[in-house]
Amino acid sequence: MSERDTTRPVDQRATDTHRRDRPCRPADARRAVEHAVTACRGIDAPCDVGALSDAVLVASELTTNAILHGGGVTDFRVDVVEPGAHPGVRLSVCDRSRDLPVAVPPTDDRGRRRLGGHGWPIVCRLAREVRVADLPSEGKCITVVVPLS
Repeated sequence: MSERDTTRPVDQRATDTHRRDRPCRPADARRAVEHAVTACRGIDAPCDVGALSDAVLVASELTTNAILHGGGVTDFRVDVVEPGAHPGVRLSVCDRSRDLPVAVPPTDDRGRRRLGGHGWPIVCRLAREVRVADLPSEGKCITVVVPLS
């Protein structure tokens, strides 16, 4: 990603029905996604197991990256969007860093395989929308929509 999307500021004070305590660990984020999708299934939100797995993986990758590279998770939101024909899970993960996520080449300059560096490409491949926004105080918020069908 080469540019920041600052078209819509993020209101960190807003509350979601699916946001209780802020998940600060990848396992918490995975559970929050599963809960949001399960709670919404009854209102015409078809979701197959593979699509739910994709959404859970993206939540895990975003929170892991916020912890490893962004100074920790400062806010987390999850909700199901467009429950009709094109349902998806919208995830927002905020952290303390303004640094943009980057894709790291799979090998170093000597041709050796690198450990890590696969999370951001996975997020970009699985999400149908990806937005990175600067926060007014400090840090950034990454918002993605992962399809559920």
